Amino acid sequence: EEPHGAAPVDFLQELPSYQSARRRRGGTQDRRPALLGTAGSRGTAARALLQDRDERTDRPAREHPKCMAEKRIIRNSQQADTEHLSKWQKWRRTSSKSLKKALSEIKGLSSYLVLWRHDIHNIEGKFGTGIQSYFSFLRFLVLLNFIIFILMFSFVTLPTIISKYGVFNSTVAYISPKNIEDICTIYEPSGNKGLVYFYTYLKDLLSGTGFLEVTYLFYGYYSIDAVWISMMRYNLPLAYLLATFAYLALSFLWIIKRSVEGFRHNLVHDADPFQSYCNKVFAGWDFCITDPNAARLKYRSLQYELQTDLQEEKLKQKIAERTMKEKICIYSLRIFINIIVIAILSGCFYSIYRVTVFSQENSSNADNANSPVNLLVQYLPSIVITLANFTGPLIFSFLIRFEEYTPAFEIKLTLLRCVFVRLANIGVLLFSLWSQISNCGSDKCKPCGYNYKLYPCWESDVGQEMYKLMIFDFIVILAVALFVDFPRKLLVTHCSCKLIQWFGHKEFEISDNVLEIIYGQTICWIGTFFSPLLPAIATIKYFIIFYVKKIVLIHTRKPAARPIRASSSNFFFLVVLLIGLLLAFVPLGVSIAYIPSSKACGLFRNFNTSWEVIPDTILQFPTGLQQFFFGIASEAFAVPFFVILCIVMFYVIALARAHKRVVEQLREQLVLESRDKMFLIRKIAEAQR
Repeated sequence: EEPHGAAPVDFLQELPSYQSARRRRGGTQDRRPALLGTAGSRGTAARALLQDRDERTDRPAREHPKCMAEKRIIRNSQQADTEHLSKWQKWRRTSSKSLKKALSEIKGLSSYLVLWRHDIHNIEGKFGTGIQSYFSFLRFLVLLNFIIFILMFSFVTLPTIISKYGVFNSTVAYISPKNIEDICTIYEPSGNKGLVYFYTYLKDLLSGTGFLEVTYLFYGYYSIDAVWISMMRYNLPLAYLLATFAYLALSFLWIIKRSVEGFRHNLVHDADPFQSYCNKVFAGWDFCITDPNAARLKYRSLQYELQTDLQEEKLKQKIAERTMKEKICIYSLRIFINIIVIAILSGCFYSIYRVTVFSQENSSNADNANSPVNLLVQYLPSIVITLANFTGPLIFSFLIRFEEYTPAFEIKLTLLRCVFVRLANIGVLLFSLWSQISNCGSDKCKPCGYNYKLYPCWESDVGQEMYKLMIFDFIVILAVALFVDFPRKLLVTHCSCKLIQWFGHKEFEISDNVLEIIYGQTICWIGTFFSPLLPAIATIKYFIIFYVKKIVLIHTRKPAARPIRASSSNFFFLVVLLIGLLLAFVPLGVSIAYIPSSKACGLFRNFNTSWEVIPDTILQFPTGLQQFFFGIASEAFAVPFFVILCIVMFYVIALARAHKRVVEQLREQLVLESRDKMFLIRKIAEAQR
């Protein structure tokens, strides 16, 4: 039998896969590949056959990557195998199939309940996946704010309403200030009394003062220590603080989850561009589509994705062909543009700081409290912040056109620049407010620990500032759509003036629009602690913005000259949103743990800071439980926990690297298998000749 076995060995050694493996090992000896005739290979083949048979039994025939004839054979073998099973096994298999079918149908029906499913699908087909990713991102924020509103309303606002109206035989334990000077407990909200002009109601609606200040919208209205429902005591200050931690943790985990999914898609796309082309060309079409409109939308979506890929490859080729002189010119231009950007950022930050200080020093004049000038001074920080947020992205979008980046990187860089404008403006405003609240010069803070004369209930004042920023941002978005976009569309369409035609139709700037909603979401995260119902306003705001942006996109904007890919954009949008969330942690942490709570209003008036409700609650637990919680908070637990966390992190990193190497080896194996097929086809053709 040796003569019959020698020829296959020599033939297998000629395969490209064997030669590549031999070169990779660096071996020069003649290493005979394992043949199917050996005992080890026969055992491996038997195990493979058994495993394949088990998979055939478990998986439905339609899930196998085989042709229809082979799927029919698998289905017939499965039906033949069921005849030899017991009644119990037949019932289990039948019930398992029925359950999977029911779950699949429920999943298919639930897809029709997705918010704005049809609208986003139409936008994807007409304008590409890049703009579609913006509207999907907006839908995510609508759902996130709605869940935050449900959380705060259920655990904070609803118990207060129940206690007020005496539902479920509930009683109220109002907070009585303890060991506090009487001067610190004076808080007289500026509620409207007597005959009030309509102008006053409009002003209160825009600024959060007046009648809105004495509603459930702001922190100062909540003054209940506990709600007794039958024999159960509901600790409202603890619930308020835990609900704050809960919505921050929920937002963080949800963003991380979506970011990981986007990072996985982005990693797969960047790993092998050729594989991405093959997926779109050979596996991009959905053969379940029967509606002509849906087929047209799917065709446009694939067209935009391929156009984006080709545009990026063209830019990469252009970058690779640059001469040294061209590289020096483009790098010098980028340095000059970045100097301009830094100057603009510095000017915005300094202007916000000076305007906020001026407003805080001059808006407390009681003689001109109702004058339009005082109203303008009071709203001056919000107006300047809105102007900076509106003009900054326009300048950055204009400057980045001269830097010749790829469309995906252009969006990322513009977003990073605009982030420093929008989010840092909020930080400067809060820093200015805190400096005024904790300004203890001339013994202003001695009785209460904060500037009680200027801010008797500083939490409500901060909530009003966040409320004004959100309302003004919403007004600006509507004003731009009504008084800029639509008039520009009419002028370009019906006027033949060369100057107007030179401006032309405006493109839908994804980076600017994303920064608008991330800026508003950061305001919502910060302001929810000071205004528990602010997420409801944010939900309504984003719901209206979706339809406003959709109308503006369809009727006044033109498709982007350089299409944007959604895979990288979605991931980067979530990264910037995560930066906004991390920024929100800082002011909330300072407000909860550092700044003394107001003694004239709110749920934490009996505590030095809002955080003190946590240790005060723990002290009411049994001794063993107290020792457990205090032990978790001690250094003896923190240091070993940190060490274990680092070990786990290094293990996960090593595991990820090992998986990456395996993926690379499998990719190489696929390439070698294709070469083996070509080699075998060539040998068969030679043998036939």
